[in-house]
Amino acid sequence: MYQPLETMPMHELSLHWAKVRTLLQAQAPEAGGLLTFSRVAAYYLTGTMAPGVCWLPMQGEPMLMLRKGKERAKLESPLSSIVTFRSYADLDGLAREAGCPLPEVMAVELSGLTWGLGQNLAAKLPGRRFVPGDTILAMAQSLKTPWELTKMRLAGERHAKCLMEIVPARIRPGMTEREVSHIVWEAFFSQGHSGLMRMGAFGEEIFLGHVSAGDSGNYPSFFNGPLGLRGEHPATTAMGYAGKVWSKDEPLALDVGFVLEGYHTDKTQLYWAGPRDSIPEQARRGHDFCVRVQEWIAERMKPGAIPSALYAHCARWAEEEGLADGFMGLGGNQVRFIGHGIGLVVDGWPVIAKGFDTPLEEGMVLALEPKHGIPGLGMVGVENTFEVTPNGGRCLTGNEFDFICLE
Repeated sequence: MYQPLETMPMHELSLHWAKVRTLLQAQAPEAGGLLTFSRVAAYYLTGTMAPGVCWLPMQGEPMLMLRKGKERAKLESPLSSIVTFRSYADLDGLAREAGCPLPEVMAVELSGLTWGLGQNLAAKLPGRRFVPGDTILAMAQSLKTPWELTKMRLAGERHAKCLMEIVPARIRPGMTEREVSHIVWEAFFSQGHSGLMRMGAFGEEIFLGHVSAGDSGNYPSFFNGPLGLRGEHPATTAMGYAGKVWSKDEPLALDVGFVLEGYHTDKTQLYWAGPRDSIPEQARRGHDFCVRVQEWIAERMKPGAIPSALYAHCARWAEEEGLADGFMGLGGNQVRFIGHGIGLVVDGWPVIAKGFDTPLEEGMVLALEPKHGIPGLGMVGVENTFEVTPNGGRCLTGNEFDFICLE
């Protein structure tokens, strides 16, 4: 008889359901519930990372419908209604038999299906009207429970230990980006990193993160972040390049995520190949500015703070300091945000950017990543994961933000 590795408490799941339902009532009052399709949504609502369909009605327990894996789902999830289906045409009858029939109007996780599967779902459920539920789900996930915060705090502690203690003792100038990448993986796995990280944006991928020595930090990138990278290969734009050596008088930026039992933290640590007094003034100034920006935002990460206002202030500040050209990326790598929510996915809600006007709430967790690109040298700056509290942002990933100098 198998035993589950962990079972998400029913009380915890009930909190998740309540958050989604409250947001549904406020933002999609015509919907009779939420229909989701992604593994992350399934885990959030049922406690098992199952590929299938989860139906959360406005009242009562949700149900999970799977093509395969019912036995594992029953082992891991405390839900009483876990069934199998072969076609989307089966969903209506299965929900009715479970006592939670599908209503005429449903909120759906649009990003959880491809266009083709979405069209198939609509054809198999005639007479239904679907309204977007993605933002509602993302907003619910942004508000962490004490159970979730415990996991993220532990992930942050281990993340900081790896990048501040273990990795600096094992890397040195003269190593290639790929060699550094493998050392980071070894450190992470030694501290319980789960290996598989997840992005919420459609088609976005992540594998360890960015390992960028010298001018790799400004190398053109597809990734929606300020730090450039060469990556392993054009087919694998992650980790670091075996042909790029971290050389004397160069920065090394490690923008690498940690995941523990499904929950992520994000951190960027800068290393310098040489003594501290060899850091150029331009790099010193840019890095110190980014640290000040992180500190300024963190002090204001209290319930009621407006993300778009935080972003606008810092964008103006960069202009006033004469650093706007490289702030948050150089050239085509420049992005228009300074931070992002994080949890079950790296790129969570909300974003510290224009257009995000919903106030922060206690229990949200965001990664702040002010960075500055310097032509011909690379990228400097910081990234750390913060919890919103009444006293401001509480850093989960360590409290030292300067270069670590190695010779």
